Amino acid sequence: MDWQRTLLIFGMGMIAWLLVIQWNQFQEDQPKSESSYNQAEVDRSENAEIVGLQERAYISQAAGDLPQLESMPALDVAPTPLQRQLVTAKNDVLEITIDTLGGDIVNAVLLQHFDRKADEGGKALPILQNTRENLYVARSGLIGPNATDTNEGRPQFAAAFDNYILNADKEKLTIDLTINIDGVRIVKRFTLSRGSYDVEVQYVINNGSSFDWSGVFYGQIKRDSKPPVADISGFGMQPFLGAAIQQPEKNYAKFDFTDIEDKTIKTSIEGGWVAMVQHYFVSAWVPPANEVNNFILRKQSQGQDVYLMTFTGAPINVPAGQSGEYAANFYVGPKDQVALSGLAEYLDRTLDFGFLWIVAEPIFKAMKFIHSFVGNWGWTIIVLTLGIKLLLYPLSAASLKSMAKMRNLQPEMARLKELYGDDRQKMSQELMGLYKKEKVNPAGGCFPMLLQMPVFISLYWVLMESVEIRHAPWMFWIQDLSAKDPLFVLPLLMGGSMFVMQKLQPMPTDPMQAKIMQFMPIGFTFMFMWFPSGLVLYWTVNNLLSMAQQWFVNRQLSMSK
Repeated sequence: MDWQRTLLIFGMGMIAWLLVIQWNQFQEDQPKSESSYNQAEVDRSENAEIVGLQERAYISQAAGDLPQLESMPALDVAPTPLQRQLVTAKNDVLEITIDTLGGDIVNAVLLQHFDRKADEGGKALPILQNTRENLYVARSGLIGPNATDTNEGRPQFAAAFDNYILNADKEKLTIDLTINIDGVRIVKRFTLSRGSYDVEVQYVINNGSSFDWSGVFYGQIKRDSKPPVADISGFGMQPFLGAAIQQPEKNYAKFDFTDIEDKTIKTSIEGGWVAMVQHYFVSAWVPPANEVNNFILRKQSQGQDVYLMTFTGAPINVPAGQSGEYAANFYVGPKDQVALSGLAEYLDRTLDFGFLWIVAEPIFKAMKFIHSFVGNWGWTIIVLTLGIKLLLYPLSAASLKSMAKMRNLQPEMARLKELYGDDRQKMSQELMGLYKKEKVNPAGGCFPMLLQMPVFISLYWVLMESVEIRHAPWMFWIQDLSAKDPLFVLPLLMGGSMFVMQKLQPMPTDPMQAKIMQFMPIGFTFMFMWFPSGLVLYWTVNNLLSMAQQWFVNRQLSMSK
């Protein structure tokens, strides 16, 4: 009996330990988040002023941030900062701001995602920002023999308008920036499509000179290491924040800022991509899939909180009197598996379900399928829980019967403890004889709990990574399944259901073990108070279904006597 109790407590302790490991990054951050967002709004409005642009010019022009081609000399092009202007472009889901000095995307706002719920005054969520407090921009340009971009200067493009908006009757929006250098007309073209977070960045080179033109396209994500503005109230989850690339030997390799600071990461691969990953959202450069591209992740320089995630493409060669072009894609938006997988192979892995992804992937797909019918993520979780319970029932039925039999053997086990309590060896022999006679597996009670461990951890990752559940309401006071229950009703229900479950199961004869078991519901209730309500909803419904299953099995056994 002691062996059975020890295994059961060990199983429950393992669950508690894994939960603590997965959720140990909580931080009260609401006032700071609001302040940061308000400051970002102020700085964003200042971007409209040329004075503000000049004041922050050092952010875009820091030395050493452009990729270098060892075999190609650089051509310096001096900037003309007084001519700088910001150009905004907007489709139905995304608004970007382009700086004509260099043609960088210095601001990106997701129009259908908000920093907090709408009823709490939520505003469109900024991802890319170029402010005094936050640096996160998408740069691109041309380096090489006929470079337009060097560490000493960036090209000053001209734009026909300051503001571009996708018309209701159009599917695509095109923004052209132009520059002429020594008879070569270069057009840097940004294309936004309806309903898409993908921005196509294309260079069109018309070589009107008498010399051949040659260059290399680079795409770069330039960012500081500050965490993004928290998008949930109370305790904010801290999932992975850092860079990710595809490598020849690894389809999804991720590196946090400490990894990049310790060591520069370089790789070359046909196709590939480089991404900046944060909670729910991602930005990524995707070069042509049929060319060999070079990727590098590095810190700009010691003492500066600036990290560079860069790719360089294949050489672009344009003979005199001819034209050529090159295009890459820049994605900035939610971690949408369908959109990301359609953009590049393995880019959907940035929707990171952790080491149990093989379990989490089917759970995520099942949730999306169920949601297509029920239309509410809270009810989706409940239906999913029921489905998982039915799927696992054949495996857990034997364990439930074993637990019921163990409960019926409690009087006999107590009697044996009174007879042989001081003789542990004799006590163990008698207990094993009793188990064999009644055909009971003393470790069987741990099995249902252990079965739930991978499912629970996988669901944790699904709820944490799935932007579809972000700010999703269920009913009544639960208006955000990705945040904690504001009234703590669900955690209390979960604790109560856990307490009742204990009454349906055999209790250990050892007084110390019995006390530990009695305190388990209290400890789990306190822990679950800070969990997303969607996760607590799953565990509560799972407990209720387990209670129903155990009651049914107990009733069957009592009727068979």
